[in-house]
Amino acid sequence: MLRILRYTVVSALALLGISSCYPPQVQYPYTPMITQRRATLQQELLLLLPEAQQKLPAAQEEAKWLSDTAYKAAAGIARLNDSHFPGWAGNALINAHLQDRGLCWHYQHDMYRELRRRKLSFFRLGCCVRDRADASEHNCLYIAARDADWPQAWVLDAWMWNGRLKINKATELDPDDWEDLPGICAMLSFAYPEEHHWPMEHWYSVRTPNGKYAEYWQEYTRKSSQYRRMYQNIERGKLEHPGSPTNY
Repeated sequence: MLRILRYTVVSALALLGISSCYPPQVQYPYTPMITQRRATLQQELLLLLPEAQQKLPAAQEEAKWLSDTAYKAAAGIARLNDSHFPGWAGNALINAHLQDRGLCWHYQHDMYRELRRRKLSFFRLGCCVRDRADASEHNCLYIAARDADWPQAWVLDAWMWNGRLKINKATELDPDDWEDLPGICAMLSFAYPEEHHWPMEHWYSVRTPNGKYAEYWQEYTRKSSQYRRMYQNIERGKLEHPGSPTNY
């Protein structure tokens, strides 16, 4: 019944003229356009580093891994969320409990998880927010040089275009609207240490039966449908991609 209601709402939104934005297909990160964008992001990340480091093969390889993984992970996360609308349109379905995942902070957490899969020597990950505690609050991930402070970074937004990565230079964003979130990073880093092997289907926070969110290890989360879906996804991922923590 819930699925029927969900697709009824989706169809109604489409009839009203809201453009759908289906999750990117598996081949999307490998198209000529996105392959070029991955290479561009690699170069933009390298420019964050001190000049003496920019030509180091290890730094170039790390920047390439970050840029490639960011585009691939954003698309893979969107497919797992099974969201058919970008940004605020997708939020409406989630807030109506017609869809489980796809809020901006879901993408922030999930992108952080994916980019923690290797130890970084030249770069660091961060979390940031626009309009904190307002109705327009928007959460993103950022990449900075290892010893650099916010906002010397590139902001990665996988939510706005439903898995089609949007990138902004943090120094060009309004400093009165955006702020760093070191506490969120500390929380996620505890759950996802560098070089972790959690599958991409794993969620740090799940929605409980009362509609609130809690960490996955809390006892009462196990009674929620989202917790059950998470482990169904994990088991399916094991079958579809044996031996791999990712499915993108």
